[in-house]
Amino acid sequence: MQAVAFAVALLPGEAGAVRVALASCWSGARKEAYQDARRRAGIIREAVWIQPGPGGDVAVVYLEADDLAAAFTLLRSSAEPFDRWFRDHAGQVHGIAMVDGFTAPELVLDYGTSRI
Repeated sequence: MQAVAFAVALLPGEAGAVRVALASCWSGARKEAYQDARRRAGIIREAVWIQPGPGGDVAVVYLEADDLAAAFTLLRSSAEPFDRWFRDHAGQVHGIAMVDGFTAPELVLDYGTSRI
């Protein structure tokens, strides 16, 4: 299994919109579509935190999947309605275009895993 964590800035005033949208995915009207989308992408776990900071709020995202590259490719290119909505939502609250791809952060410390 592969895992990645990353932070992405929120546009000013968008933390509330993120909370509402992700609540709809976790336990609301979009729950079934969200779970289906993550299964199709091979995502085993996803967690998101909102972290306030002096430069503004950021979303801290953690993902686990068997193949992260394949998961990001599907999230970026899927024509499924939920996936299109999710990309549009990311653009509105983060100001990013998921279709442009994803550059994984550099892992610089990983305590507790064996690298033998």
